[in-house]
Amino acid sequence: MSSIYEALEKSALTCDGAMGTMLQEAGLSDGSSPELWNVEKPEEVAKILEAYATAGAKFLTTNTFGGTRGRLAMHGLEDRVEEVNKAGAQIARKVADSHPGTFVLGDIGPSGDLMEPMGTLTLESGKALFGEQIRGLVAGGVDAILIETMSDLSEVEAAVSAANEFAPGLPIIATMSFDTNLRTMMGVKPAAAVTYLSSLGVRIIGANCGRGVDEMLQIAKELVHARPEGVFIITQSNAGLPKLHGDEFIYDGTPEEMAKYAREMLELGVNIIGSCCGSTPAHTKAIALTLQS
Repeated sequence: MSSIYEALEKSALTCDGAMGTMLQEAGLSDGSSPELWNVEKPEEVAKILEAYATAGAKFLTTNTFGGTRGRLAMHGLEDRVEEVNKAGAQIARKVADSHPGTFVLGDIGPSGDLMEPMGTLTLESGKALFGEQIRGLVAGGVDAILIETMSDLSEVEAAVSAANEFAPGLPIIATMSFDTNLRTMMGVKPAAAVTYLSSLGVRIIGANCGRGVDEMLQIAKELVHARPEGVFIITQSNAGLPKLHGDEFIYDGTPEEMAKYAREMLELGVNIIGSCCGSTPAHTKAIALTLQS
């Protein structure tokens, strides 16, 4: 049994927040590759993860959301898949090791391709795509594989299959974004996600991103209601909704609202509570303090 499952049997735990938001604040320009910073500016990535760990996050997410070949190809980095993923995992590993009881989640986002029949990605080609990324994450020392912001159950299945082969024995966490009338873009409802993904052997399932804490409360109720024995639930809400200020979008959710959201999640029986787009270590601290109290 993994120590992650053991830790979750004892209490709810805090996950970190947005990486992209923090990288942009640190100077990442629009259209450039966040993953390249793992190699070129590792100290900046480490500083962000350190701030989340200090704020109370027990799960640190690697800076590898767009670390598949197709997404990296948009930046001319398709031949550096394993390198940037391994580097991202090593940065998070080093930070986590200086905060006992902190786990590293190897982050996998959507491939950017649609699955058959709407697109060309198959379970086999998807597995190969995600497998290449996972090899790098495992080499860098992650504790679990996080498959996040997904909308298609088949794409999650391809990633789960890759994790089972290339990261055998590591826990798998899968989250989907239910941002289209409480469904994913492909029409998947929260309860259906829990039922299907648990049948694949995934034991930590939930929702991330979305349209703010109010919708996440509805989604969390459905996730918890559908959970089978032995499955843990994770939610990572955006910090409110983006509003245009001048020429940039600012998320309007405050740390105080995040603390209220954390209380609601706890009362429902959610096991891992974190935040997503627009959030900062201040939001993470508000969640962590709520969980401690």
